[in-house]
Amino acid sequence: MIAALVLPLLLSQAGAAAESPAAMRCLPERDGFITMRLRGSIEQEVHWTEPALECTGMARPDGKGLRVRFAGTLDGGELAVVFAAPELGIGSSARGVPVNVTLLDGAGERIYGTQGDSRCEFDAVDQRPIEDSTRPGRSYRISARGFCVAPARALDGDGSVLLTRFDFAGRVTSDDSAAVPGPAVIR
Repeated sequence: MIAALVLPLLLSQAGAAAESPAAMRCLPERDGFITMRLRGSIEQEVHWTEPALECTGMARPDGKGLRVRFAGTLDGGELAVVFAAPELGIGSSARGVPVNVTLLDGAGERIYGTQGDSRCEFDAVDQRPIEDSTRPGRSYRISARGFCVAPARALDGDGSVLLTRFDFAGRVTSDDSAAVPGPAVIR
């Protein structure tokens, strides 16, 4: 029931940027990517690059940390993955950062979530300013690699997906152009 109501809305957010051919889908240099190994209810080796990849990032709604979203096509439907790092500020680089992972499977109409940040980690994350005057606020190129030690479980049914490893480069943008990098966990 949750997936039937929420999934179309979450996936439609990705389609808005795809409608305009001039819209930036990820990074100005068009070198955004995500690679990940999925095991369980979704068995895939994913390697998405631009222009087939869409990515975006922003501060979390509660103002604690950031989240980065990647979306692409998988098995005839869209799959989106969201990394939420409550202890990582926009513009900060760090090691050993706890991260929550959510997978939005449009083909299977399921939402999988690790439901906490103790199951996945950014081994290393690096953020560098993007010089792009057409973007509101301040944007950063974020690159990270990491892994999960426990699966993301289906929120409204049976099934789980283990994201055994991932690497990505995407974009995160702060709302405030005068923003300074927030707190980071460096372990």
